[in-house]
Amino acid sequence: MNTNTFKSIGAVLAGMITGAALSIGTDTILETTGVFPNFEEVSKYGFNTPWMLTLALFYRSIYTVAGGYITAILAPNRPIRHAVILGIIGVVVSTLGAFVAWELSPAWYPIALILIALPCVWLGAKLYELRISAKNSQKGLAAKN
Repeated sequence: MNTNTFKSIGAVLAGMITGAALSIGTDTILETTGVFPNFEEVSKYGFNTPWMLTLALFYRSIYTVAGGYITAILAPNRPIRHAVILGIIGVVVSTLGAFVAWELSPAWYPIALILIALPCVWLGAKLYELRISAKNSQKGLAAKN
């Protein structure tokens, strides 16, 4: 394998770690502060409060965008392609999670997690590309002046 292959794998892993670490960190803070129930309570009673699930979906969406952005930054080439690979992995993991934890929350929540994976990582990579494009445009304008 060449170095670009390792860079590609690292970029996707970094995006995964970014999304997971931010999500787990936020979950832990919200559980510790009593905003969310702890794992034992969720296992016993489920996680059925709509506002909590909506909040979790909201911040997980933002963190998934961040994961796509990080993946795009680190990708050796074709940042959108790397982000889509991350999104496909996210769809698979979210689908497995939905099967494992189906009884713990209303069905809309795990389905929503599956549905946001690809669009959010794509958005993160697209934001990166737009930033690079704007930076290059500014350089071009500065060179003309």
